[in-house]
Amino acid sequence: MKRIILQIVLVAFCVAAFSQTNSQTRIARSQSTTAQSQTNMDSLQDEVGSAALRPSAQIAMSSIDYPVTAGDIYTLAFAVGTNIVSYVLSVDTTYKIRVANLAVLDGAGLTFVQLKKQVEGIVTKNYPMSGVQFFITTPAVFNVIVQGEVLQTKVCQAWALTRVGDLLENLYTPYSSERFVEITSASGVKKNCDLFKALRFGDMENNPYLRPGDVISVKKAERRVEISGEIEREGLYELAEGENIKELVEYYGGGFTSFADSMRIEVTRYFPKQRESKRLYLTETNLEENYPLEDSDVVYVNSYSDLNPVVFIEGAIQKASNVDDTTEAADMNRISIQFEEGTSYSFLIRKNKNLFSMLSDLENSYILRGNDIIKIDISKILYDSNYNLDETVRPYDILRVPFKQFFVNVAGAVNIPGRYPYIPDRGWDYYIGLAGGFSDTKNIGDRITIVDSNGNKLKKGDPITPETTITAKANSFTHYWGIYAPVITTILTAVSTTISILVAADVIK
Repeated sequence: MKRIILQIVLVAFCVAAFSQTNSQTRIARSQSTTAQSQTNMDSLQDEVGSAALRPSAQIAMSSIDYPVTAGDIYTLAFAVGTNIVSYVLSVDTTYKIRVANLAVLDGAGLTFVQLKKQVEGIVTKNYPMSGVQFFITTPAVFNVIVQGEVLQTKVCQAWALTRVGDLLENLYTPYSSERFVEITSASGVKKNCDLFKALRFGDMENNPYLRPGDVISVKKAERRVEISGEIEREGLYELAEGENIKELVEYYGGGFTSFADSMRIEVTRYFPKQRESKRLYLTETNLEENYPLEDSDVVYVNSYSDLNPVVFIEGAIQKASNVDDTTEAADMNRISIQFEEGTSYSFLIRKNKNLFSMLSDLENSYILRGNDIIKIDISKILYDSNYNLDETVRPYDILRVPFKQFFVNVAGAVNIPGRYPYIPDRGWDYYIGLAGGFSDTKNIGDRITIVDSNGNKLKKGDPITPETTITAKANSFTHYWGIYAPVITTILTAVSTTISILVAADVIK
């Protein structure tokens, strides 16, 4: 019983105990090998930076398919009587692994799990109740060659759980193929990989683990086409031989969306030598016949909603990011908006409220429908939730929003009558000052009248609003005397002359 208890305790602490063994030769060899492996690991991490390429003993032991690899370093520890025995086992290119003095195993083609089972079985057979432990200390790091259509031919470092796609991620050129990647093993066996199938469908047979001595050859893509619009998976795809519009839509693009108009498929084809492009229009018939595509073709699937009627909004508007605008406008002051039949102006305006700004004269907007002008108060629609305009939007209506005028008019008995820029929070005297002040010969007592844009008379203490008109009254006596004095003088002269004539006539009699 004491022997069994002692063995259990020894098993629990064997990992810590083996590192403290007094065998100086074993410690020196272990430290040397581990230091070299760590240097290789640090070099690999510095080179690629990707977590998928960084060797990890924990990940290796948690992966059921981690393959035994030349360069792996393992630790074997078990109890012999009351003594702890530990060994550092390394795997060379022969894959012959010596298990203490008990056996030599062939690790070629085995996974770590399979090797572990064999090693522990041998030790247990020779030393029952020995509490054998076998684990990975440092996974192997090895070299592979990448060549072909990549940024440069390069010798890269990898480990046994590095997949070919992980290594190529940062080495592609704009012309690299993901469909035709060839891996040649150290023994000369070739395998073609289709990384598209691996990434799209999870087919890891097409994204295998790399092995020491592998040579990766990336081919140049021969045909790549782009598809967008009403398609489930927009993107740039590389077509294999014999694949055309049907495969692009159904296999690569994932099929049409529910809004797709399969009768209106556009293909833009480029001719680099001629420096021109041509637009082709395909239908369902072309789709069924699998219309052939060429390299660099751009396919666009139109939407049924593109056929909806449009209304134009122009004037004092701004282009908002959430405006339902499907047509390029000539400038930012005119846009076209699609609408469903039966849409009211109340709904359309509230949906596109971000079109309007402080420059928009909402109260004086109107709809231009042919030769008819229909006034519309947009401010009520936007700010009165109980207000609804029954007017229905019709195709090609033009909703015009005037610019609000930010000026104040100054007229009458001032030195420089005119229109002056509106400045908030300024009183009437500010604008009179802009107009050169009162005319001393025309106005006395600062007599003025103030009328806002709606025709309401304001008092001097009321705030001045845009389009207000300030009129300085001409109430000076000298002003009126200057106007009427010539008339009075003329009249008096005429009267005086008449009297003189009459008097002279009496004298003659």
